[in-house]
Order: sequence, then structure tokens, then C-alpha cells
Amino acid sequence: MSSASLYKLKQNWLNAYDTTLKRIKLLIGTMLIVAIINILPGFFRTIEKRPGVVLNDFILTHLPAYDVSVPIFAIIWGMGILLMVRAFYKPAICSTYIWTLIFVCIARFISLTLVNLDPPVGLIPLVDPLTGFFYGHAAITKDLFFSGHTSTMVLIFLNLEKRTDRIIGFIAALTVMLLLLIQHIHYTMDVLAAPVIVYCLYKLALYLDL
Repeated sequence: MSSASLYKLKQNWLNAYDTTLKRIKLLIGTMLIVAIINILPGFFRTIEKRPGVVLNDFILTHLPAYDVSVPIFAIIWGMGILLMVRAFYKPAICSTYIWTLIFVCIARFISLTLVNLDPPVGLIPLVDPLTGFFYGHAAITKDLFFSGHTSTMVLIFLNLEKRTDRIIGFIAALTVMLLLLIQHIHYTMDVLAAPVIVYCLYKLALYLDL
């Protein structure tokens, strides 16, 4: 990277966080995300112990279950890397993404606490060593309503700005939603509710100028 490019990149970051308030928002958001990451393993262990209800899902009943863990996580991590690259060059994305993610995590804490579900019939556990940390390296099957994987993909899509990126992000999100159903990781309602909830929380973050 040339010195001119480095200078422009530095200016982008300085301009994106050119006030004390913006820097404080980013700092607080980052600290909250770190706190949430440390809370997640214990939270998931707790909900895993609760008895729940098995839903009669018409789509899953007619959809054979297959292990598609590899393509699911290949898409998720690939899109995550794309967003990080875009945020590196346009740092204003960072704050909006972080705060929307915080709202999504809080919403999921609430929904998972209130909606007690047992896993769908035929569920094949997702296997990904990278996300094992967030689940406390245990098999989690009741992280259901609403879908965290779908939420992640929708949040990435919403924060991408280039037209080509958004097309790729949209297709990637739909693909992951379908693959989650194929692996019977989620009920259909878990997957369909996530985009609506995440979109509303994203708009909330923008309204609050976070």
C-alpha cells in the first residue's frame, strides 16, 4: 500500500470518528460486545437445560435433513471477511454494525428466554470450531428463535454499500437460510423472523445515530 493510500485511509478513520461523542459510542459499543461474548456460553448452557416444545413444521417435515455445515460456515465467514474489508476502508460502518449487533443480541436473549423450544426433528448439529467459543464448546440445539446465523447474514447485507456487494450479500443470506432448513437447525419461523427483526433493529440504530 502506497503512502498516499495509507494517508487516505488514516483520514477516513479520523473523519469517521472526528468527535468525542463518536469515539465514545464506538468504545462503549465495543466494550458491550466483549461483555456479550463472555455472557453467551453460560446463557446457551442455561437454555439448553430447559424443557421445550417441538413444533410441527410443514416445510421441515417435507425436507430431508443433510449435513451442510461446511457450506454454511464457508458463506458466513466469507461474507464476514468481505464486510471487514469494506469497513477497513469505510470505518463509519463499524459503529452501525456493532450497535445493531448489540440490539440483535439483546433481542435474542429476550426471545430465547421467552420462547422455549426443543430442536426440530432430524436436527443435524452444526460443526464449526471457530464459533465453538461462543457456545462454550458444547453442543447447542435450542438456540432457535430467532436464527442467529440468519441474523448475521442479514446484518452483513444491510451494512454493505456497493451494489455488487449487496447482490452477493442478498444471495448469500438466502442461501444460508435455505441451508439451515436443510440441516434442520431451525424451524422455518426462526429463519423467516430474523430478517424482519434485524431490519427493524438496524433502522433503530440509524435513527439513534449509532
